[in-house]
Amino acid sequence: MFRGPSAARQVFLVLSLLIATPATTAAAERELAGAVEDFIEVEVATVGMATPHGAPVVLLREPGGGAMIPIFIGHDSAHAILLALRDAQLPRPLTHDLLGDVIGSLDARLTRVYVDDIADDTFLGMLELEVAGRDEPVRVDTRPSDGIALALRAGASIHVAPKVLDEARLINYRGLDEDEQVVTAVGITVMAPTVMLREALGLPDRDGVVVTEAIGTARGAGLEPGALVLAVNGETPESPMGFLRLVHATPEDERVRIRYWLNGATEEVLLHTRVPDRPGQNL
Repeated sequence: MFRGPSAARQVFLVLSLLIATPATTAAAERELAGAVEDFIEVEVATVGMATPHGAPVVLLREPGGGAMIPIFIGHDSAHAILLALRDAQLPRPLTHDLLGDVIGSLDARLTRVYVDDIADDTFLGMLELEVAGRDEPVRVDTRPSDGIALALRAGASIHVAPKVLDEARLINYRGLDEDEQVVTAVGITVMAPTVMLREALGLPDRDGVVVTEAIGTARGAGLEPGALVLAVNGETPESPMGFLRLVHATPEDERVRIRYWLNGATEEVLLHTRVPDRPGQNL
């Protein structure tokens, strides 16, 4: 009985055609909705739930005091994004890991992901790839949730159209339960300091959130996984979502002031609210 190519093989074949040919019909089906220079770069903050119906959303942080941007995603994508925020290393590749491996094997690199339009209450997205031997980037239509999950693994930047920002601000949302929350802002990823984490890391019995990853300026300033964030702009974050709210409340013309405990010493750093570069695989 003929079963056809596997899902992985189909993905490989489609991307091969898009990248290997100068201008395919598939790649030209939808153009980017807007001028590249008008898009706003954002940082993936966390995954939450829309209210009142409970659909998962990914929360994007607009730098400079803008609103948090919730975008509807599927449950599978929510799981994939949370795994990426936790920097979880899995024994076998999931779908987004597979797609990243395929892109890399074709001598291409994912550089940007766009959330560029809304049509019939559905968010639309686009991947932008640099391909060896081609002067112009290749753009491929995508669900924003898939694009964002892939961007987190690839270290690609994420850009949202102003129209999408305005529409998404109308969506109400809440955070996950505290023990599930993983939040990133200004290059610092935090989660709640569970009893197990406190014991494993030797954390003091003080309120705050524990750092699981630090990149860019935050890492260069001394923040490392295992640090306990004690205060943001002088206030104690009571949860990961509380940490996000305090960072987001920083005035546009000021830096975020982070006080933290690490290896028995208490330090303080000042960080820009801009979106930091996110290192990743060279996909």
